[in-house]
Amino acid sequence: QVHLVESGGGLVQAGGSLRLSCAASETIFSFNAMGWYRQAPGKKRELVAAISTGGDTTNYADSVKGRFTISRDNAKNTVYLQMNSLKPEDTAVYYCYADQYIVDYWGQGTQVTVSS
Repeated sequence: QVHLVESGGGLVQAGGSLRLSCAASETIFSFNAMGWYRQAPGKKRELVAAISTGGDTTNYADSVKGRFTISRDNAKNTVYLQMNSLKPEDTAVYYCYADQYIVDYWGQGTQVTVSS
C-alpha cells in the first residue's frame, strides 16, 4: 500500500506564496506520474499540475500557469508545488496523487486558504 503524506498548506494573503510537499512511501519511479488536484467547496476536483517521473514533462491547469511550479526530488521521493501570486480563488483542499499505471493513490489533502 502506497502512502502519500502532504504538508505545507495554510492561510496566506492574496499575492503571497506557499509550497506544498508530497512525500511518497516508496520510490517515485514506481509511478508513471504524480501531481496535485484541488477541490473547492461545491466544485468538482480539478487537476492543478502534474509531472512525469521518468522525465521532465509537466502539465498545468490554465488558471495556474505562470504562477505555480511543480517539481520533484527523486532522492526524497517527494513532489513539490510552489504556489506564487496566490488568489482567493485558489482556496481549496489540495490533494496529492500518484498514478501507478492501473491504480491511483491519493493523499489526505491539505487546506489552502487565500484571504483577500
